Amino acid sequence: MTMDKKRKAVALGDFDGMHLAHKTVITGAEDVTVYCVNNRFSLLQKSIFERRFKNAVFADFSKIKNMDAVEFIERILVEQLGAETVLCGYNFRFGKGAMWSALDLRNYLEEKGVWVRILEHLDYEGEPISSSRIRNAVKNGDMESANSMLGYNFTYENEVISGDRRGRTAGFPTANQKLPDGLVVPKYGVYESRAEIDGVMYKSFTNIGIRPSWKLASPISETHIFGFDGELYGKTLRVELVRYLREEKTFSNIDELRKQLINDKSSIV
Repeated sequence: MTMDKKRKAVALGDFDGMHLAHKTVITGAEDVTVYCVNNRFSLLQKSIFERRFKNAVFADFSKIKNMDAVEFIERILVEQLGAETVLCGYNFRFGKGAMWSALDLRNYLEEKGVWVRILEHLDYEGEPISSSRIRNAVKNGDMESANSMLGYNFTYENEVISGDRRGRTAGFPTANQKLPDGLVVPKYGVYESRAEIDGVMYKSFTNIGIRPSWKLASPISETHIFGFDGELYGKTLRVELVRYLREEKTFSNIDELRKQLINDKSSIV
């Protein structure tokens, strides 16, 4: 085991979201290089990914997608990354047309003295955890399931932009953000959330959607942060969605909105 840990290890996968099943792959060796082959980032922003996994290498997919399997192994794994141990999931496929499987990878590399570890699937509620399952859960507002499969709260960050101060008028000022490009859009509605400001986590609730009373052209995130009264315009705010509270509603006046927001806040312990 000690000898194995000294070998240069490379973990292969798309790692969209770096969910619990992905983590079993990257923890299979010490100081593993995480090679992201498809850089989708629909569940975890690249900016957050890079901070969490400083040893990540991001493939230029346009350059590798047409490589045959042997060329990918020789040019990327052996020459570029110097892999002595390779880790991947049971369903990893690669090479032009996804012709080779994880077992093909093992058969080819182990003749060259490169060890290959193939990790089995990890289940949640009787089915394998996958990025597609998590995306569907987020789209359906099932944050409890999504977060359980991710192993952390669904998280995004973006610059706080100026809004119409509708929330402030109702006594509930909000930090407004555009949703990050490429990130899966959660079901429209109001969520219990957490907001991180200068390293401090605050309870909050977040509305995601087009605000049917005002009919925006594209969805935004509006977060009311409990116990915070500072200025956030122009700063980057990180928001975690904890659970879905309710659908968006149409309000005929500010008083109706205020009553609903009071109810929303009281539902968060």
